[in-house]
Amino acid sequence: MTLPVAYAFIATLGFSILFNIRGFNVVLAALGGAAGWSAYLLSVSLSGGPIFSFFIASIVVGVYAEVMARVRSAPATTFAICAVIPLVPGGGMYYTMFESIQGNTARSLELGMETLITAGAIATGLVLVSSVTNLIAYLSTDRKSDRITL
Repeated sequence: MTLPVAYAFIATLGFSILFNIRGFNVVLAALGGAAGWSAYLLSVSLSGGPIFSFFIASIVVGVYAEVMARVRSAPATTFAICAVIPLVPGGGMYYTMFESIQGNTARSLELGMETLITAGAIATGLVLVSSVTNLIAYLSTDRKSDRITL
């Protein structure tokens, strides 16, 4: 399990540099990618379902990104975009197109739907964490000045 996590760290590190992230945030974004991939591997070994595992991993990435955003005073997207890179279903996209070119329409559609569902699970996990974080921030602010007094 450690070797795939190390690969996820290195891949995320490369994308962090490519996305022009500076300083120690590069390493922190790479750690987020490693944490997301670790969560995926752990979840897939416990549940066996890859779609649910991608959802859980994206929640881990989202929570990590939100925490690092507060700790480092940087946007959460700085960490989330890079950390989600190992989870992106690139292989599914490739094999969908490969089967399509080979003329295997049924297999191409099957792989395409699986890839779309995986991407949807990843996006749903990230949006869920972001929405909950924004809701907590909204509820914790002092809104007494917003009230109109007569």
